[in-house]
Amino acid sequence: MLRGAGTTLIGFPLLEEMMLSSASGAVAAQVPVRAFNVFFGLGIPAPLQTEGFEGVLEPLKPLREKLLIMRNVDQVRCDESGINAHFDGASAAFTATPPDGEARAGGASIDQVIRKTHYPDGLPPGMVSTLIGGTFFRRSRVSRYVHSYNADGTVAATIQERPRDLFDRVFGSLAESNGDSDTRSERLRRSVLDSVVDQYKFYTGTRSPLGSASRARVADHLDRIREFEQRAFEMKDRNPNAPKLPPRSKLAHGGQADPGGEGIDMELDDLTTEWRLMADLYALAIELDRVRFGSVTFLAAGERLRMKGDYKYDGRLIYTFNDEKELNKSGSGGCSHEWWHRYNPKSKNEQLRAHAHMKMREVAYFLKRLDETTEANGKTILENSCITVSTESGDGRHSDVKRELSGVFHAITGANGRFKTGEFLDLGNEGIDVYNTMLGAMGANEKLGPNDREMHSVDAILS
Repeated sequence: MLRGAGTTLIGFPLLEEMMLSSASGAVAAQVPVRAFNVFFGLGIPAPLQTEGFEGVLEPLKPLREKLLIMRNVDQVRCDESGINAHFDGASAAFTATPPDGEARAGGASIDQVIRKTHYPDGLPPGMVSTLIGGTFFRRSRVSRYVHSYNADGTVAATIQERPRDLFDRVFGSLAESNGDSDTRSERLRRSVLDSVVDQYKFYTGTRSPLGSASRARVADHLDRIREFEQRAFEMKDRNPNAPKLPPRSKLAHGGQADPGGEGIDMELDDLTTEWRLMADLYALAIELDRVRFGSVTFLAAGERLRMKGDYKYDGRLIYTFNDEKELNKSGSGGCSHEWWHRYNPKSKNEQLRAHAHMKMREVAYFLKRLDETTEANGKTILENSCITVSTESGDGRHSDVKRELSGVFHAITGANGRFKTGEFLDLGNEGIDVYNTMLGAMGANEKLGPNDREMHSVDAILS
């Protein structure tokens, strides 16, 4: 680690010099245990999941050998007056328990149980214990957008919804300037790396104890930190052919992101630009071993956006979004979530399909970032980590509670050989049994849900 003044703390990537040695030769350092929850809003109707990679799941196809996609997984409902599956399903994601009020989950999430199992006395010094980040706009009820919880149902950490806040949470912040100088301008001139520059020069210079390959890797990683720092605080796209972006994010945050629950207008390019910067920063934090547990959210449960813009994938135009015009309504009635409420298995559902396909493209973007770095055991971070991808519902129609929370989409990674990958499995199990089977494979003795509930192991997911 490079430790600087104030709160700055920079991680190293895994280097050859970090390998342990013994009399019998080199022994690879153990890959750390990690667990992350990836949430996307509004869900995928169960019938669309049966189309495999030929339908809305197409963007996951390049990762097909590294994912286990589970269908027919049912979630719980709390049946409180005035509550619908947007809230219940989102709270059950990664916890499999009904919410405990509007600001608490019913219990711990998968990632936090694994964290407590493998690091009962805490993570190594200086590490971010839990990182929660996301791009979202529907704010009522916390579990719509937070997806990492302690055993008592409280949030495991404050969510970072601005890229620059996520950067500061991971890598530290600059001391406040004296006088009236503009903080953002100061940040663009200076960097959190400034306080570790002497250490940086030593580890990349001729006197470094590191080999040439490791010196180059350290330099590359620190250059990337600076690049992402500039992107977070300047939001400047380096592609000269891309449309000119504003000097800082124009997306709404806080209360402005959800004015009276009526939704906001959203350009697709603006949404994906901010999300991908968030995803890049989160992935970099994992690569540098600054974080091993947490969650990341792409759009909240029941998300209300009036989307506009051309949606393209793999060089072809999939759909041109214009929700408000096509729905012929303003406010919440003109938002994309209405396509889920209007879902009809006998119809084409073109708009819903396009939105769901787009969500998968952005989830895949994050997962692919984790598939770029190979670790000591020859596998990528994606393959070594326990990553669970899920959502809030299996069907957007509120008229049928059972159907709404039945067949909720789930995908998991191999977790360093613990789970099957490269398959679609039709399970017909409850989420709580799937999650507890995962926890057992990860070495946890603790279970989710009521103590007196009989567990049914879902052995089909185990490798």
